[in-house]
Amino acid sequence: MEKPFVTQTIVEGVSTITFYNPSHNALPSELLSKLEKEINLASANNAVCVVVLQSGGDRTFCAGASFNELIAIETEAEGTLFFSGFAQVINAMRKCPKFIVCKVQGKAVGGGVGIAAAADYCLATQYASVKLSELSIGIGPFVIEPAVSRKMGVIAMSEMTINATQFYDAQWAKQKGLFADVFDDQATLNEGVETLVQQLKTYNPEAVKAMKIVMWQNTAHWDTLLLERAKISGTLVLSDFTKTVLSKYKTT
Repeated sequence: MEKPFVTQTIVEGVSTITFYNPSHNALPSELLSKLEKEINLASANNAVCVVVLQSGGDRTFCAGASFNELIAIETEAEGTLFFSGFAQVINAMRKCPKFIVCKVQGKAVGGGVGIAAAADYCLATQYASVKLSELSIGIGPFVIEPAVSRKMGVIAMSEMTINATQFYDAQWAKQKGLFADVFDDQATLNEGVETLVQQLKTYNPEAVKAMKIVMWQNTAHWDTLLLERAKISGTLVLSDFTKTVLSKYKTT
C-alpha cells in the first residue's frame, strides 16, 4: 500500500506542495503538521514566488479529518490538539506572503473545503463537488467556518452545514466564490494552473505581500479564534453520538 506523504518541490520560483493519503486524502495529525511546516518553509523561502497546493491521486482532493484518528481521541486535550492541526494549516496559508493557488481535482469534504477556502485562488475540475459533513457525525465545521464564510459567504456556508449529507457540484461552488474557474478534467486543470502561476510569479513580491495583508485584513484574531473553535470540536468528538457514528466508519 502506498504511504501517506507531504512533499514540496520548487522549480523556477514555483513551490508545489503535495499531500497524499491512500484513504481518500483524509488528513491525520501527522500530515497536517507536515503540511503546515511545508507552507511555512515556502513562506520564508525567497526563491519562492508563488505556491501551488494540491493532493495526490485523481479522485478526491481531501476527505477532511482522519476518522480513525478521530475515533481514537479519548480526552478533550487530544481532541483540541487534533482539530488545531486544521487551524494551524489555515493560519499558515493566511499568513503566507505569497499567493497560494489551490488545485482541486476531485471531491472536497469538511476540512478539505476549509483548505480550498483558505487559498488565495482556487481552480477545480467539474468533479470537485463539496460537502460539509460535520453535523452528520455530531460535530460541526467550527474551525474552518471563518475561512469558508469569508470566501463563500455565511448563507452558502450555512446551507452546506445544514445539508450535511449533500454534495454540491463544482459549478455551484464556483457561483458561490469558492472556485475561480472549473475545468473539464485534470489535464486541462493542470494547464490552467500552469498558465496562472507563470503569470503570478512575474509580480512584484513586495506588492504581493502587501496585497495579501489587504486581502486578509481583519483576520489577525484567527490565531486565537481557530484554536477556540478547535476546542469546541475537541469536546464534541467525545460525545456518545459522535463516537457511535464514527465507529461505523472505522477501518483497519
